Amino acid sequence: MDHASLSALCSMTVTPVLKRTLHWMGNGLAIIGIFFVILRLYRDWHVRDLSYISLNIWLAVTCLAIFYCFDSFLLAFAWRRILKSLGVDVSRAWSIKIYGISQLAKYVPGNVFHIAGRQALGMSAGISGGILAKSTGWEIGLISVSGAVFSWLVLPLLIPFVTLPTSIALILLTIVGLGYILYRFFSFHLFLAFIYQISFLLISGGIFVILLGALVQNEGGEHLQAWIFICSAYVVAWLVGLVTPGAPAGVGVRELILLFLLKGLVNDEDLLMAVVLGRILTFAGDLLFFSLSSFFLMIKKEIKNE
Repeated sequence: MDHASLSALCSMTVTPVLKRTLHWMGNGLAIIGIFFVILRLYRDWHVRDLSYISLNIWLAVTCLAIFYCFDSFLLAFAWRRILKSLGVDVSRAWSIKIYGISQLAKYVPGNVFHIAGRQALGMSAGISGGILAKSTGWEIGLISVSGAVFSWLVLPLLIPFVTLPTSIALILLTIVGLGYILYRFFSFHLFLAFIYQISFLLISGGIFVILLGALVQNEGGEHLQAWIFICSAYVVAWLVGLVTPGAPAGVGVRELILLFLLKGLVNDEDLLMAVVLGRILTFAGDLLFFSLSSFFLMIKKEIKNE
C-alpha cells in the first residue's frame, strides 16, 4: 500500500457499506497474516535441525510465548493512550481487539499491512481516518525512540572505554528527559504510551535473554553484564527490523544485527538457534494474541469522541 492509497483511505467518507468493507478488509489481512506465519514456521522447522531440542526447552518456549502474548497487550494500551491524546476515547477491550487482530498482518511481506489493517478496522468502527493516521505516526515515532534509547546499552560492545554504569546512567537520564518532554509539552497520555512501549521492549528483550539462557545453561552461562548487553542488542536489532522497508516483521534483518553486535559474546550456533526459537515463540505469541483478541469481537464498541 503506497502513500497515495493510504491518503485516499484516510479521506474516505465512511458509509455503512464502506464500514462493512473496511471491517472485512482488516480481518482479511489478519487471515493472510496467519498464512504467512504458518509458512514461515514451516520453513524454520525444516531449515534448522530442531530434533535435539529438549522437552524442557520446548516447555520454556511455550511459557515464554504465553508471556509474550500478554506483553503485546502493552502495545495495545500504548495505542489507546495515543488515541486519547488525539481526542478519541476507546475502551481497553476495543483497543486489544483491534490491535490483536491487525497485528498478524505484520508478517505479510511489505511490513505495512498491519498498519493498513488497523486503519481499516478503526475506520469501520467510526474513527476518523486522519486521526488513525496520526496515531500511527505517533506510535511509530514513539516506539522508534523507545527502541533507540536502548542503544546506550550497546555502546560498550562498540566502544570499549564506555562502561556499563555509564550506559545505564545515560539510558535512565534519556528516559526521564523524554518522559518529561512528553508530559510537559504534549500530554500525559503520550507520556504513558512511551512508558508502555519502553516496558514492552524491556520485557521482550528479557524474554530473549531467558530463552538464550535456557539454551546455554549447560555451557556455563554468561555474567549479568553480558545478559544486559544481549537484552539491549535484541531491542536494537528489533528496532532496525521495524524500520527496514519490506521486511515482514523485521525477519532476517534482526538476525544479522544480532550476529554483528554479539560477535564473540555468544556462540553463533547458540545465537542462531535462539533466534529461530525466538521467532517461533513470537509467532505463537502473536497467534495467541490474535485468538484472545477475537473473543473481544463480542464486546460492544465503546468509542466516544471528546
